[in-house]
Amino acid sequence: MLSKKIVRFLKSGCLIISIGFLMEISGCKGNTEEPVASESVEIVDERKIDDNFINIPIDIYVEAAKNNELTDMETVCKVIKRFGECGYAAVDCENRVDMTQMQSVMDFCDSVENQKEAEVTIIQVSSLGGFSVYHLQTENGVVHVKRCYYGYKDGIMKSEDEGEYQTDYWRYTDDGYLMFSGTYFSEELYVLTLSSAEEHVAFRILPLDAKCRELNEKYLLPIGYELNNMFLVDWNEDDFGDLNFYDMFDLLYPKLHNEKFPYVADDNLGIGAVYHIPKTEFENVIMEYFNIDSETLQSKTVYDSEDSTYEYKPRGFEEVEYPEYPYSEVIGYTENSDGTITLTANVVFPYSGNSKVYAHEVVIRPLEDGRVQYVSNRIIPSEDNSEETWHTPRLTAEEWEELYGGE
Repeated sequence: MLSKKIVRFLKSGCLIISIGFLMEISGCKGNTEEPVASESVEIVDERKIDDNFINIPIDIYVEAAKNNELTDMETVCKVIKRFGECGYAAVDCENRVDMTQMQSVMDFCDSVENQKEAEVTIIQVSSLGGFSVYHLQTENGVVHVKRCYYGYKDGIMKSEDEGEYQTDYWRYTDDGYLMFSGTYFSEELYVLTLSSAEEHVAFRILPLDAKCRELNEKYLLPIGYELNNMFLVDWNEDDFGDLNFYDMFDLLYPKLHNEKFPYVADDNLGIGAVYHIPKTEFENVIMEYFNIDSETLQSKTVYDSEDSTYEYKPRGFEEVEYPEYPYSEVIGYTENSDGTITLTANVVFPYSGNSKVYAHEVVIRPLEDGRVQYVSNRIIPSEDNSEETWHTPRLTAEEWEELYGGE
């Protein structure tokens, strides 16, 4: 089985980095200087760029590596800003930062729609310490993509992976996203997969409100849509519905205790591990983030009143999920009179080429010292809502018994 890193390498634009060759450090030279011709990468208006193009942000990477901040979001933001100052459209892999020089990309999308000839270069900055350069060309409505990833290590930056393909999916959405996909051949990846590499790309072109981004970063992204159904089902403090508190325990325990989750599956995949977690330990985690009493929590779980423990079964092999997930974007918020905040969020899933799988409303209750309680989640009904194909529920008691035989 391929590792998650390899699968993400295949399915996203955020690529794995490796050692490159040493280059002279240089910053942005401004838009007035015409770059020297090169055969490797082309940019808007048929300008050419030389090897110094990849050195535009290298001083940022050098400093970040020295301070052990190479993968920090602040470093990503600095690199995006630098490219923007140099006249390039740039954004991060997860679209958490507004795109620079967005008009050039919007003009290109118009050219595709109107079947005119055009080209544009978009830089996608990774949190792995590098960036991808996408050079797009269009003619008669057909879009051709050349993509090269540059990785940084030990003061060195070099082209690490290249791909070239014609898009088989292209869409500029009403939500301000450019989404496209295609396949290309890579010798290195073919050795691992015996198939061509498939790439799904999502660029948010239109900016988002700064406060919406702040609320998303603080309250929704830390939860996400991976291995939990908190934002997939309707629930509230009066009726927690199908919210799975075991998944929430998995997710919230490391956040609360700032340590690795200790209740893991058995090394033998044929054995279903079972833990009995003390009442105070289990409840402290859940009640830190939810306004729920012991009686209600016990009714939503398996509780042993004789020894005051919660039965806990970690997810096993049958309960894993494919390592491609959507992410949230807060597009609006309301500060309520009771001190809570209602967040309206879209679910963006690049892998499916969908900038709005569905929308949902999350009510949060900010507490002292930066803490928060989650009050409710509501899926906003729409005929356009899609299924959460990435999610795998935990086994039911009957399914677990049948699979592990009571082990």
